[in-house]
Amino acid sequence: MNLDLKHKQAIVCGSTQGIGKAIAMELASLGANVTLIARNEEALKKAKQELPTSEGQLHSYLCVDFSKPEDLKTILSAYLHRNPIVHILVNNTGGPPAGPVHTAKTEEFLSAFNNHLICNHILAQGCIEGMKNAKYGRIINIISTSVKQPLPNLGVSNTIRAAVANWSKTLANELGKFNITVNNVLPGATATQRLQNIIENKSTKTGHAIDAVSQEMISEIPMGRFAEATEIANAVAFLASPAASYINGINLPVDGGRTGCL
Repeated sequence: MNLDLKHKQAIVCGSTQGIGKAIAMELASLGANVTLIARNEEALKKAKQELPTSEGQLHSYLCVDFSKPEDLKTILSAYLHRNPIVHILVNNTGGPPAGPVHTAKTEEFLSAFNNHLICNHILAQGCIEGMKNAKYGRIINIISTSVKQPLPNLGVSNTIRAAVANWSKTLANELGKFNITVNNVLPGATATQRLQNIIENKSTKTGHAIDAVSQEMISEIPMGRFAEATEIANAVAFLASPAASYINGINLPVDGGRTGCL
């Protein structure tokens, strides 16, 4: 099975911590040249230094705040002028704040829409021509199991993630003929700082101990534990590889079996 990514150029968003960083590390370990994207330049510099370079890779980073899509357009355009071919694009952005949908402000939807769908679209549009020319393209979106089964108290996220999933499927249908695949990876509860924050917030609101909140969440997972970020990264790396050449337009849950539907 060919998992070799040597000489492939990859962009990984939200890649200074958690799932995004694990994905960047895994793609680099398979030989890819990785460009990190995040908004904290010091964290970007640190993450870049940690990427494997055993195949002589040249890694880089772009410092961008996704709340400013026009800035992303400008920075991406300059980057693509220097590096016209990107083979792998991993769209990954932290989820909107928790809360019920019926009390959400319209501004919350607009902000999440910009951060997720609009920025995903800007990045995809920028990379598509190079993927066509290379006759190799992988667009992988890290979204949520909520596209299969909406999650309680994540109203804005459920709404926007579903929009991204349908955008992705439409893109997959349009780009397949160019040997460009578009797929979604749907992480379950993963041992990251974001999950820790969710557990702590729930503990504060309910008055339940952090360990009790954590165990309640784990009890919903057939495998009886949270995922490691590297386990999500492994799925992404496979979809990014030549081995996944005929997998297109799917939603792949990596959730230990928690999602209650096929």
